Amino acid sequence: MLEIPVFGRYTEIPYDDMTPEQQEGYRSLLDTRGPLGGPRKIRVHNPKLAKAIGPLGGHFHPGHYSLTEREREIAVIIINSKWRSAYPTAALERRGNEAGLPAEKVEALVSGLPISFEDEREQVVYEMAICLTNSRWTSKGLYDRAVKALGHIGITDVITFGHTTSLGAVELSPRRHEGPPELFAMTRLSSVPVPAPYNGPLMARGEGVIAASLFIDG
Repeated sequence: MLEIPVFGRYTEIPYDDMTPEQQEGYRSLLDTRGPLGGPRKIRVHNPKLAKAIGPLGGHFHPGHYSLTEREREIAVIIINSKWRSAYPTAALERRGNEAGLPAEKVEALVSGLPISFEDEREQVVYEMAICLTNSRWTSKGLYDRAVKALGHIGITDVITFGHTTSLGAVELSPRRHEGPPELFAMTRLSSVPVPAPYNGPLMARGEGVIAASLFIDG
């Protein structure tokens, strides 16, 4: 077993030190998600969960679902910034630029500043992510625009992707996953202190899964 934490407070389990069940869960995640990093390594501790959640994450690989990479990054940056999960937010800020989002728009997404997109689909994804991360009721106008631009397949992809992203961000917070220093050196977030982790129940805050009903029923 490693003695030095590699993810904030978390100490990774070397493959040879895993139980047979954990090795099976690890291989399952590799098959469904590809190379493991961040929260996916943490899930190896719970092999039943690893085998259950892997296929869901695999659905959100490029080309397997209805969103473009730009649309995906709009949603994921907003969600990770909402949960103040430092390492994934910094990584995804860079990834947003690589996906083709203008730097000023990425900066606004990270900072929670108002922004608009010329592309109708991107604007709707942005508005959905803002609405859901703030646990707001959805206006009929936004709902109608989402149905028109994304269809119900796209709407469910945005909502479910938001859930999985929130899960990863919250999962890292108690472990203070701050990531490699060289990553932060490339972002403005290097100067932002990591906030105290939120350890309360997710549902009690009215966040995450419960937000789906706010969008559909709103």
